[in-house]
Amino acid sequence: MSYDELVDDFEFLDDWEDRYRYVIELGRGLEPLPPEAHNDANKVHGCVSQVWLQTRIENTDSPDPVLHFLGDSDAHIVSGLVAIMLRLFSGKSASQIVKTDALGALKELGLDENLTPQRSNGLAAMVQRIQSDAQKALDKQT
Repeated sequence: MSYDELVDDFEFLDDWEDRYRYVIELGRGLEPLPPEAHNDANKVHGCVSQVWLQTRIENTDSPDPVLHFLGDSDAHIVSGLVAIMLRLFSGKSASQIVKTDALGALKELGLDENLTPQRSNGLAAMVQRIQSDAQKALDKQT
């Protein structure tokens, strides 16, 4: 499912409870992260829950490589937020990732106003990590 399809799905959900349940469902559908990927190098710092993101860079000889991400969390709602971030960023070029307005995307889904400050901070840490990995991939090409 693309991020645009996800936006369409959220438009049908009227209240926060329905959106909350859908976010949890998205997390359950995450591609499993290999057990060995649950390590300190992949851990996202700044999240209250445990979050791991694994980055794979494709087309490393290109000036604008494509990044793919796998992720996991020990909390159901956070796993759903990871799933949303992966739909937003995974499979995109590094330059697209760096330019993506993730906060605007969350507003589009109606999630920005219903997340606790701790969840919002954790989400910001995920976005920062993803965009940092994309910037490092770009920097290696120059």
